[in-house]
Amino acid sequence: MTGKKNISLIALSLLSFSLADVRDGLGPFLGVYLQGKNWMPDEIGYVMTVGGLAGMLLTTPLGALADGTRKKRSMLAVATGMIVLSVMMIFRCHFFPVVAGAQIVQGIMAAAVAPLLTSITLGLVGQKGLAHRLGQNEAWNHFGNFSTAVLGGLAGYYYGIPGVFGVMLVMGLCSVVFVFMINPGLIDYDTARGLEKEKNAVPIPAGSLLANSAIIVTGLILFFFHLGNAALLPLLGQSAVASFKVDPAVYTSATVVIAQLTMIPMALLAAKLAEKRGYGPVFLFALLALPARGLVAGFWHDPWSIVPVQILDGVGAGLIGVATPGIVAKILRGTGHVNMGLGIVMTLQGIGAALSSTVGGLFAYHAGYGAAFLALTVSACCALALFLAAGRWLPPFGTELVN
Repeated sequence: MTGKKNISLIALSLLSFSLADVRDGLGPFLGVYLQGKNWMPDEIGYVMTVGGLAGMLLTTPLGALADGTRKKRSMLAVATGMIVLSVMMIFRCHFFPVVAGAQIVQGIMAAAVAPLLTSITLGLVGQKGLAHRLGQNEAWNHFGNFSTAVLGGLAGYYYGIPGVFGVMLVMGLCSVVFVFMINPGLIDYDTARGLEKEKNAVPIPAGSLLANSAIIVTGLILFFFHLGNAALLPLLGQSAVASFKVDPAVYTSATVVIAQLTMIPMALLAAKLAEKRGYGPVFLFALLALPARGLVAGFWHDPWSIVPVQILDGVGAGLIGVATPGIVAKILRGTGHVNMGLGIVMTLQGIGAALSSTVGGLFAYHAGYGAAFLALTVSACCALALFLAAGRWLPPFGTELVN
């Protein structure tokens, strides 16, 4: 049994690695690709927003589905395949309706990935091993982003943006292989949804999650975090291409590489910190990094600004990626709706990320890229303020931030 479980955990690590390049679609490469097709910043923001909103609308139902289904591996494989197909559509045709439609499909399928992956992880390792395993998942995820950014940069240098599409296609196929290497017999399907067998628990009414103040506050913090964070990287790439005439594929790859190399140790650190001190310090350090990132981007107009900006991105995203599913699983332990709760949190997070592209694009178009970065920083400060207030004045939230 130990050997089989080790194989499944290795497959889970490899799956986290390969999914890194798949679930976000083209990510920051989409902006520079469409910019090369003479799209304006606000148009790019609109199609990014519509994809995010589509995913946002179905994130909670998809989380509930992840709780209830035993076909978790098959669902994850289908979602992966559909994301790859939607990206291929964008490559074949860059007209607005086609790109918008592909982004909608991608947004919906991407929304299914996180709750399914969290459900499989929780079912394999249980609550006691979750913080450590989340750190492993995130570290492999960031290593995957780093590797594919390097490969994408090389492919983009020699073959242009189409080379980036090719790298993603290969990673999508690998994801399907790795997900079916996980032994379904080793997944505890009750634990995977947050139930505790020894207590003969049954799921609580799903509607009660909306009255859970700790979950809603967590979602609102992540809303402001991603409103201030999501658009910054693609805007940074577009700004450098427009102002300094850098190679779009290589520069975009550099932004990803710097961030991902920082995120790998940050994810492992977050897991250790969460095991010893709870998720409070993890959230705090992540929320402090984001405003600093926006200020550097807003006031330092130079191609080399990507170094501190993306290091700070690595700190914030590396920590928050471990803390988010971890705190949700802790808050909703015993309810039977961990992944639905994660869906609620990710819905609010998704709204913030989707609006970030539009807000950032509009500011960039009408006031310049520097103003866009500073506008996003205001939202980051709101996330930090809400966290500090909630930890002090909302006992259910503050209690779950510590062990």
